[in-house]
Amino acid sequence: MTNCSQQSLREKYLHRGTIPAFQAREDMRVVDLVESFASAGAFNAGRLAEASKLFLKMVEDDATICLTLSGALTPTGMGGILVELMEKGLIDFIISTGANIYHDLHFALDLPMHRGDFRVNDAELRQAKIHRIYDMFLMDEVLVETDHFLQDAVDNGSGHNVMSSAQLHHVIGKVALEKSPYPERSFVARAAKLDVPIFTSSPGDSGVGMALALLKLHGGKVTVDPDLDVLQASSIVHGSKKNGVVTLGGGSPKNFYMQTQPMLEMLLGKPCKGHDYFIQITTDSPQWGGLSGATPQEAISWGKVRKEETRNHAVVYCDATIAAPILMTYGLAKAGKRQPKRLCQRFTELVAALKRDAKPL
Repeated sequence: MTNCSQQSLREKYLHRGTIPAFQAREDMRVVDLVESFASAGAFNAGRLAEASKLFLKMVEDDATICLTLSGALTPTGMGGILVELMEKGLIDFIISTGANIYHDLHFALDLPMHRGDFRVNDAELRQAKIHRIYDMFLMDEVLVETDHFLQDAVDNGSGHNVMSSAQLHHVIGKVALEKSPYPERSFVARAAKLDVPIFTSSPGDSGVGMALALLKLHGGKVTVDPDLDVLQASSIVHGSKKNGVVTLGGGSPKNFYMQTQPMLEMLLGKPCKGHDYFIQITTDSPQWGGLSGATPQEAISWGKVRKEETRNHAVVYCDATIAAPILMTYGLAKAGKRQPKRLCQRFTELVAALKRDAKPL
C-alpha cells in the first residue's frame, strides 16, 4: 500500500476525532452524562448517546412518535416518566404488552408494589400469596382489587360492543381519571386525558384480557377486535408525514408497529418508504433469529424501515430500566414541548382516509 492510499484510508476512518478521558463531576446532570457518552462514542454508551440525539431529531422533525413496551416495565415505576413524555407531547401513541397496562393501574389505585429479591423461596411466596416479578413483590390482594376495577370500568364505562384495544384502554383510562385516587401516577390514565392511543398486540395475554374474558362468561358484551387495531395503527402511520419509534425490549409490540409498513403496502398496492426513525433498547442479539434482536438493517429488507440515506436508526444493547430513563430524561431536558396530536379523537377520520386510498380488492 502506498503512503498516499494509506493516508486516504486514514482520512476516511479517522475523521470523527479522538476519545477524551471521561470527566466525572459531582454536579453532573443526565444531559452532561449523555454528552460525555457522545464525546467518546464507545460501546453502548456511544449508542445510547446516538439514540438520545436521534430522539431529539424525531421531535424536531415533528414525526409521529410511537413507544413500544414489552415485558413488564411499569412495575418498576417507569410509568411516571411516560406521563411526563406524554404531557410534553413527545409520545403520540403506545403499543404495549397487556402486563404493562395492568400493572400501571396499581399505581393509580394506590396498590403497592414492594421491593423484593430474586434469591427467595418461591414456594413460601406462594404460601403467603405473594407474587414475584423478578425482584419485585406484589400481594394477591393487589391483583384482586385491580381485577375488580377493570371489570367495573369495562362493564360500566363502555358504550361499545366491539372496539379496538386502543378504544378499550381509553375507556379504562377515563374511568381511572374519574375514580382512582392517584390518576397522575398512571400512564394509562394520562393517555386517556391526552387522547394518546394505547394498543396491545395480544389482548388476551394479561390481567386485562382475563378480566374481560370473565365478564364475557357472565354476559359481558364488550369484544376487542384485533382487526380494528391493525387498521387504526396503520391509519396513524398512513396519515403522518414522518414516523418513528422508540422500542423498549422487542417482542410482539415491536413487530405490531413495524408491520404497519407492509400492511400499508398490501392496502395501497404500492411500495411504502418504511419508517423514518427507529430506536431500540434491547438485551437480545440478532444471531438467534429472534424478533427482539432483529436489526433495523434486516427490517429494511421487509420495507419496515426506510432505506438508509442518513443514520436514522440506533440500537442500544442494554437493560431498558437503565438506558430508557437516561434517553427519556435527556429528551425531556432538551426537546421543546409539542402540541398533543390527540390521535384517539381522529380514528374515524384517519381510517376513512386509509379506506379512500386503499386499492380495490
